[in-house]
Parts: sequence; structure tokens; C-alpha cells
Amino acid sequence: MEIVTRIIQLTVLACISVSTHSAWELNMTKSATAIGREIHGLHMTIFYVCVAIAIVVFGIMLYSIIRHRKSLGATAKPFHESTVVEIIWTTIPLIILVVMAIPATQTLIAMYDTETSDIDIKVTGYQWKWRYEYLSEQEQGIDFFSTLTTSQDQMIGLETKSENYLLEVDNAVVIPINKKVRFLFTAQDVIHSWWVPELAVKKDAIPGFINESWTKVEKVGTYRGQCAELCGQGHGYMPIVVKAVSAEDYQAWVKEQKSKQLNANKVEELTMEQLMAQGKASYDKNCAACHQVSGLGIPPVFPALKDSPIALGDMEKHIDIVVNGQPGTAMAAFGEQLTPTEIAAIITYERNAWGNNKGDSIQGAEIVSFKQAQGQ
Repeated sequence: MEIVTRIIQLTVLACISVSTHSAWELNMTKSATAIGREIHGLHMTIFYVCVAIAIVVFGIMLYSIIRHRKSLGATAKPFHESTVVEIIWTTIPLIILVVMAIPATQTLIAMYDTETSDIDIKVTGYQWKWRYEYLSEQEQGIDFFSTLTTSQDQMIGLETKSENYLLEVDNAVVIPINKKVRFLFTAQDVIHSWWVPELAVKKDAIPGFINESWTKVEKVGTYRGQCAELCGQGHGYMPIVVKAVSAEDYQAWVKEQKSKQLNANKVEELTMEQLMAQGKASYDKNCAACHQVSGLGIPPVFPALKDSPIALGDMEKHIDIVVNGQPGTAMAAFGEQLTPTEIAAIITYERNAWGNNKGDSIQGAEIVSFKQAQGQ
């Protein structure tokens, strides 16, 4: 009786759960690319073949069970091996597999054809952000990191979650429509996976290896994805945003990015208040996932910065660990990821936030000098 009651309860809960869903997404995401639609078409073809096989097989089984049941006086008939039957049940599946293999092979060949691309972009996974380097001659020099911009207050429930919660970044990948874009995937630390469903692209980014994929977007729009490989504590904070724009808008974006790259290392003297304000913003975006907004970290993996020997100790050692990272730990090198001014602001903030009150500060020019002394 208790089991029956439990089954009824679970059935009621399942019905309630079903009623709370406004929409059921039971199929693949609709693609904005021709290759994506081809993949979807292959998926549906194979699906319908499997449905037809299931109907035939289970139909015969059900008919046999009902028509030849014992209550109707059916008796088991002695049956030994039959060459004809064995040939039939081997030949039919073989024919089905060959019929399925032809479109599957054609689609796979198209998926792996990364030649004759118009634009090449190198994608590098970091814990926990993405780096994009445009390799084609026209875009040569465009190189930036893409980081989650969802605020910590949204994550902990102090603010209303935005429409694109955990799927918004500071720098989106921008590509032109109707151009073949080849992506080269690798990683700096652990295995990541670059996945944008609407572009029909999902590839692992593996340290020391290069994987390839491509896309050709047909309509202007913003397409979002995520890291699809469990890559550590910040795995859920690695969104991907791709903006497909017209050829004219793309040319304007390239020009703007090249101008930004030229000015990236230009530094200006900031006041203590400016350093602290910019330092907090940069710290929350780049450091809070590990060391927490409060600076208390998650010991022992991510040490606290509040009252820490680094934040209260020698300035040069503090610069070194932020610029070059800490080998053998999760502490990444930010020398290439952030501008000198951003690094200076973060260091100043860490030395004066959470009651550290060290009272000192550092400017971007000093970070430039430090990197030049190290040959960077």
C-alpha cells in the first residue's frame, strides 16, 4: 500500500512539473547556418529511421505475444537454425546501416572541411574566460579576452537576474555574415569546450593541441553559448557571445579594435580614488570568482587576500604574482590578460580593501617598467 501511495505521489508531482513548463525544447537548437540545418536534417532522418524500426520490431513482438498467447491454446513450436532467416536478419540491418551511412558521411565531411576560410580566429580557453586572436591578414593584431559581466550581486540574489544571466560578456566575438570563419581551439590550463548551439559548433579546447571547426552565419544576430566541459570551480562562468554583423559593420568594428589595440598599453596617472574605483571593478570581474568579493578566498585552494602576506607585503612580489601567476596553482598570469592600468588598479585595490589599509599605490607606468625588465 505504501508503494502504491508513493507511486501516486510521484505521478502527481510529475504532472505538476509538466504543467509548469511554458515550452518543451525537445529537439536540437535551430541553427543560423546551412551546416547546422544539414546536421539537424541528418539527425531527424536517423531519428525517423529508428522510429520506423521500433514500430516494426515492437509491432511484430506485440502481435506475436497477443496472437500466440497460451490462453488461446498456442504451443511452442520446435525451432532450430535456419540459414534463410539468418541471411535475412543480417542483410536487412546491413542495408539500413548503409542507407544511414551515406548522408551521415556526407555531413561529416562537410563539418570537417575547414579549408578556404575567409577569417581565422584562434580561441584559447583559460580558467575562466576566453581569449580570441584574429589571425587573418586584414584583422592581424586584434587580440582580446572575453569575460563574464554578470554581477556578483545577481549571483547571490541581491539584484534581479538579467535576461541573459551568466550569458553576457564584456567583449563579444564579432564576425561578418556570409563569410566562412575557421576557429582554432586550444587551452592554456585545463580542457575546455567551446559550444554555441545556434552556430552548430562544439569543440574541445585542449592544452597543447589545436582543434578546428568552422561556421558561416547567414543572418545578423547575437548567438550565445557556454563552456561545455567541466573545467573547475568557475566552469559556469565561461559564456560565449558571438555577434554576426553586416560586412560594413564588421569593417567598422575591425577599425575600432585596431585603434583600441594601439592604445591598450598607453597609461595615465590616476589618483588614489580612481585606482580604487577601477581596481574594484576589475577585481570583481577577474578575481572575485576565486578570491571572493570579500577577499576571503576559498581556502586552501584559493587563499584569502584580506590580511594576506602578498597584499600586505613587498610590492614587487605582489606585482610579480599578478603579472606572472603562480606555477603549480590555479593563480593565472594576468600580464597578457589585462592592461597595465588595470593591473595597477587591482594591486592598489587589494592592498587597501577589506581593512588591509596598506596606504600605498602603484601606477600603470610601473607595471610597464616591470614587464620590460622581464623582457615581456
